[in-house]
Amino acid sequence: MPEQTFAAVPVPGTDGTPLSAEDAKLVTLARSSRARSSAAEGAAVRDQDGRTYAAASVALPSLTVTALQLAVAQAAASGATKLEAAAVVTEALELDGSGHAAVRDLAASAPIHVAGTDAVLLGTVVQ
Repeated sequence: MPEQTFAAVPVPGTDGTPLSAEDAKLVTLARSSRARSSAAEGAAVRDQDGRTYAAASVALPSLTVTALQLAVAQAAASGATKLEAAAVVTEALELDGSGHAAVRDLAASAPIHVAGTDAVLLGTVVQ
């Protein structure tokens, strides 16, 4: 099967509105996952039942998975059929396209909060 590629998604700036407690928890989980494994990115998602899944990016010689792809995969493997929200902690200024696509597989418009490594919200992607 040919490898799929997805273009990075621009992250619109934040309007200063604070995140809800549930979404702030996703940023905290994503940041912790990233720090625990010294990975490039950390991510967390919340499913339709309020369960959360956190992951860090994986870069092995035979396998490369973004943190957001892995968090979505964990949710799907646990039976989630819809996502309410997602968060990514990254040094990048754009949201990785494959992580964005993975979230959109389970949620057409769930917010994807993108934060810097200091957990400061850079913006939210809703499309």
